[in-house]
Amino acid sequence: MLKKIKFYSSLLLARAAYTGIKLCSKSSGTSFAGKLVLKFNPDFLKSCGQYIKNEMITVTGTNGKTTTSGIISHIIETAEHSVIHNLKGANMLTGVANVFALNLKPFEKFDYAVIESDEAYLTKLYDSINFDYLVVTNLFRDQLDRYGELETTANLIKNAIDKNSNLKLVLNADDPLVASFDRTKYAVYYGFESVEYDCSYQHESNAPAETFNCMCGEPLKYEKRFFAQEGHYYCEKCGYKRHECDYSSVAKVFNDHSELKVTHKGETYDFTVNLAGLYNAYNALAAIALALELGISPIVIQSALNSFKSIFGRTEKRTIQGHDTVIQLIKNPTGASEVLKTVDLKSNIVIAINDNYADGRDVSWLWDSDFEQLKDCKKTIITSGIRANDMALRLKYAGIPLEKIKIEPSIKSAIEFAVNSAEEGDNLTILPSYTALLEINKIKL
Repeated sequence: MLKKIKFYSSLLLARAAYTGIKLCSKSSGTSFAGKLVLKFNPDFLKSCGQYIKNEMITVTGTNGKTTTSGIISHIIETAEHSVIHNLKGANMLTGVANVFALNLKPFEKFDYAVIESDEAYLTKLYDSINFDYLVVTNLFRDQLDRYGELETTANLIKNAIDKNSNLKLVLNADDPLVASFDRTKYAVYYGFESVEYDCSYQHESNAPAETFNCMCGEPLKYEKRFFAQEGHYYCEKCGYKRHECDYSSVAKVFNDHSELKVTHKGETYDFTVNLAGLYNAYNALAAIALALELGISPIVIQSALNSFKSIFGRTEKRTIQGHDTVIQLIKNPTGASEVLKTVDLKSNIVIAINDNYADGRDVSWLWDSDFEQLKDCKKTIITSGIRANDMALRLKYAGIPLEKIKIEPSIKSAIEFAVNSAEEGDNLTILPSYTALLEINKIKL
């Protein structure tokens, strides 16, 4: 009884804290209430699982967590089920506690939970809750000061997987690190058999790709390589190769959408994904695989894909003072390079880079990202944020003329300059790092 009273008190505390910070306009409220709740009741998360009727799903990986979990959640809602989901991407323990504390009610249950988790916090999350599914998107080099090298991040996820003997895995077969996760568990694999492009942008990237060794020590080779380490790999020495896919797809990528033919158990389904880039096609394929695992019909899945709207800076579309604007988070070499392929070079471009803790203090990733994709830009590129000067230097070495580079450390002023210098019909592109994105969301534009 005491445990229940403390749990219900946690819900009241969270709601009071959230109301207070919103009235004071001090925060977006994605983790503050969760931080208070965990301080007041460290075992809070251990009580949350009983309020979910069906499957509890986690999504992790370097890139695509927010979009993939958002699509999964939207598919479940379109299937007329209730779902609790950390929509805004607050994916550390405080963010997860926040979304449960603000949404759970003492005598009601949600049908599903879809929780995006930071790779480094997945083990701690699994210490508190037994989840049913884990979807892993990819593993790329990201924030070396926080995560270390890729092997470290992979081990963090493997340790989390070992916490839960009943966990079911949905894995990206095209990523050699992801596909190597514990095959003694129930696991299904998704991936692309082929990718065709019908778009105006250059889909090749100059960004350096990671070199992976097989478990036997021999460097992996590729029959097909889609981007970074994603593709059809094999080892000449021991015969290890890409896992056969349970959800295999053929993709055709257009400027602003992709068409996927997904085959599962001899049946083929056609899906249209209204998001730009092959990286988003991967996100959608992961979500489709999980939804089919849950028994949701392809018709419902396509209906959800039709109405899905981008989340919080992930190919987010806005109108700013009459100008169509695309906001794309960039935070590591592979993700940034894939985003840069899709940038409208005729648009007014703002790149806002911070080096706060949540961004990663190490900004050397700028030099491994393919900013050469912007060398044919038509308008001035405004660099902004704490590392505006570093970003301007990177653009100089990417071959962009100095007269086309403007440094404006204030993010608000940078966006205002881009808007004021735009002509009628011009579009805007904003490429922020994570905390710069948070700042943009607070600016009245």
